Amino acid sequence: MTSPILVTGGTGTLGRLVVSRLRDAGVDVRVLSRKSRPAENGIAYVTGDLAKDQGIGPAVEGVRALVHCASDKKGDADATRNLVRAAKEAGVAHVVYISIVGVEDVSFGYFKSKLESERVVTESGLPWTLLRVTQFYDFILDGAAKARKLPLVPVPSGFRVQPIDPEEVAVRLAELALDKPAGRVRDLVGPQATDAVAMIRAYLKAVHKGSPVVPVWMPGIGKIRNGGLLPKGPRDGYDTARVTWEEFLATKLA
Repeated sequence: MTSPILVTGGTGTLGRLVVSRLRDAGVDVRVLSRKSRPAENGIAYVTGDLAKDQGIGPAVEGVRALVHCASDKKGDADATRNLVRAAKEAGVAHVVYISIVGVEDVSFGYFKSKLESERVVTESGLPWTLLRVTQFYDFILDGAAKARKLPLVPVPSGFRVQPIDPEEVAVRLAELALDKPAGRVRDLVGPQATDAVAMIRAYLKAVHKGSPVVPVWMPGIGKIRNGGLLPKGPRDGYDTARVTWEEFLATKLA
């Protein structure tokens, strides 16, 4: 019996996909969850809370690696500190952390917290791997689904993104978790640079909804209008995923 891999946030948008990919690889998986759940299909759930520093010790005990997918708009860095501290005490051999492309450039509070969490991991003294990715299609889909009910759909103008299917991110994270610590690896980005207006229009077309999209000026996103969320440097400096927004929508809406 091999040691399991721990996934934090293993019931969330990305984490559940990572768990599934690891199980496909024949790995026993442990998930840190705030809610108690029985073990099933090679997945063990440990009840705990990163923010409250509860249950982390039993979660990390005996694992060979951990994939830190749990994230929150508040207290993210402190939660990561609690996890890293417990992992170090348990002698975890590999921490894989998922972060965001452009995290140094965009000044939103959540981005600052993610950047601080990166530093917590990279300065922990533990062997680590860091992967940065662009925004998930799912988050844009959630907003678009709510907007479809409106007679007019206001969308921030110039909100430039290059989003990605989280399924492809999960595949990459599982590969990294099963490999040796690699430090900062190549960013993983979506296949197409676009903007929120074009994506919402494509969604409304896919659901046969004729509501007009109205681009509106939004303060505080100047860095995003200037490409802060887009990959930097030459193409060989990052990896590009394959699934387009239209292909993602076709699957989700089928």
